[in-house]
Amino acid sequence: MHDYIKERTIKIGRCIVETRHTVRTIAKEFGVSKSTVHKDLTERLPEINPDLADQVKHILEYHKSIRHLRGGEATKIKYKKNTGKKREVAVAVKP
Repeated sequence: MHDYIKERTIKIGRCIVETRHTVRTIAKEFGVSKSTVHKDLTERLPEINPDLADQVKHILEYHKSIRHLRGGEATKIKYKKNTGKKREVAVAVKP
């Protein structure tokens, strides 16, 4: 494994432990794909730093356990924005 991959993996691991951000957010911050972040955290990090990998594992498990809530909230916000615009148009047409 190349040194830059090891460094990135450790940086990503520390970042997720410190900030508790999601994989998507971390991927945007580091300019890599979600798949790369996930592979770094689940496959590479245990080989490099098992203690840090254990901390990261707990955070990823927590995110997985609440993902149905996050998705539901995002959908609610999305449709609230869309229906709000339609209602304004419908109200303007009625008078």
